[in-house]
Amino acid sequence: MTQPMIVQQMSHPDFYPHRPETVELLQTHISWVFIAGDEVYKIKKPVDFGFLDFTTLEKRKFYCDEELRLNRRLAPSIYLDVVAITVGQDGRAGLGGGGEIVEYAVHMKKLPQDRMLKTLLAEKRMPDKTMDTLAVKIAQFHKTAQTGGPIDEMGSLATITQNNEENFTQTEKYIDVTISAPQYDFIREYVKKFLNVHRPLFEKRVAEHKIRDCHGDLHLEHICVADDIIVFDCIEFNERFRFGDTAAEVAFLTMDLDYNGYQQHAIDFTRAYLHHSGDTTMSSLLNFYRCYYAYVRGKVTSFRLDQQELPNAERNQVRRTAAKYFDLALTYASRLEKPALIITAGLIGSGKSFQARHLAARLGAEIIRTDVLRKQMLNIPPAEKHHDAFGKGIYSTDISQKTYEKAMELSTQIISRGKPVIIDASFSTRAYRALAVSLAGRLGVPYYIVECTCPDKIVKQRLIRRANDKDNPSDGRWEILAEQKKHYEPITEIPENRHFTVDTSVDSEASRCRMLRAIRMAQL
Repeated sequence: MTQPMIVQQMSHPDFYPHRPETVELLQTHISWVFIAGDEVYKIKKPVDFGFLDFTTLEKRKFYCDEELRLNRRLAPSIYLDVVAITVGQDGRAGLGGGGEIVEYAVHMKKLPQDRMLKTLLAEKRMPDKTMDTLAVKIAQFHKTAQTGGPIDEMGSLATITQNNEENFTQTEKYIDVTISAPQYDFIREYVKKFLNVHRPLFEKRVAEHKIRDCHGDLHLEHICVADDIIVFDCIEFNERFRFGDTAAEVAFLTMDLDYNGYQQHAIDFTRAYLHHSGDTTMSSLLNFYRCYYAYVRGKVTSFRLDQQELPNAERNQVRRTAAKYFDLALTYASRLEKPALIITAGLIGSGKSFQARHLAARLGAEIIRTDVLRKQMLNIPPAEKHHDAFGKGIYSTDISQKTYEKAMELSTQIISRGKPVIIDASFSTRAYRALAVSLAGRLGVPYYIVECTCPDKIVKQRLIRRANDKDNPSDGRWEILAEQKKHYEPITEIPENRHFTVDTSVDSEASRCRMLRAIRMAQL
């Protein structure tokens, strides 16, 4: 009996001895899941993706047994047994019995769907202190999970390198489909350099027995907050993906929280875990592992595009989901872990604020926007328009000087907290730019300047749109562009390796990745 025939029969309520009213069939890239009333049965697809191999009945039986054994560590009441699917003399499949065994299924209790952590978060029903309670559960699990021997080997730099290179090899065919070439190249370079630079840290983690037999797939959909917190559906099919640094486990969950828009919960869980585990060396690895797992999710999601039967609407959604994961991986790869000072420069309407926002989101930087700061200093509402002549009114030389000096003061405060900062301003003169260079020197942080250019025709269109935007704090107008050009001092005093020029008439991800690469790699 073929697996499609088994799936067809298992989709009917009369297949099951307890006769459920309905059977819901779910599918992943590696399994079929049958929700039969209050019970669940899962069979594995006969697939080989390299990192897993379910191509024979014997292998599927082995991994069913492994799934049961491993998941009983965190969800003993949910995972019941492994049952054989047999075919009788009448040619019908059934559970157990004395006929020919044609498949195996993991038998589980159905979890309350309305208590899934993802649902509770989405509906804002998550009980107080859930992140703390979950952190305690995971920290205790990690402390008692197996370690040593072949498990330690999975924490070696060689294995971690192999896992990452496998990701890149398997995603080459998705370049310009779900991941852009600049994203792919940047992330691959980041991973290579991080592994090389932090070799001693990885070795230390092994020596400290931080490599454990973990869950391996710890995300929101695998956590149920019922009477107890139930963590289920760990990785059973590949020890390389389950044996790993406990930092990777924390990174996986916090990545999933970030992906779904729960950044503060990610911060809360991380803080709680670090407190309850007492792990003092984990923090330096979290963004690396977050990048890894976001990339893995992008890869696995992309695999679905290989299914010829996938409807076009679903195919497009898969592309968007995978692209979002890869984009998040890029953000983690870009994230600065030490302070830096970045300033923009350029004429009005050249796209400085747009570039600042995008770079800040990647780098984890705070933005100081002088358009807003200038008005705050003068007790003027940010959106209140002031159409003063060039160099007059609130844009006089004196007020501009004080605005830039205040921006430096605020930047000092941000940098002192260990955060990178971007000053979104025109920095049209060497004197203003010298303030930033001097500040970076005093604080001992690297500095960069992002100079934005744009053809006048497009600038004019932008300024017209901006004038009609009541919420935009900028007072830039087409009428003063010519005068601003006369007073703009070309940037010749900044070293080329710290000076990026961007033509913002083209929304070029390649140019932003170029800037991110230069800034991030210099910090590794």
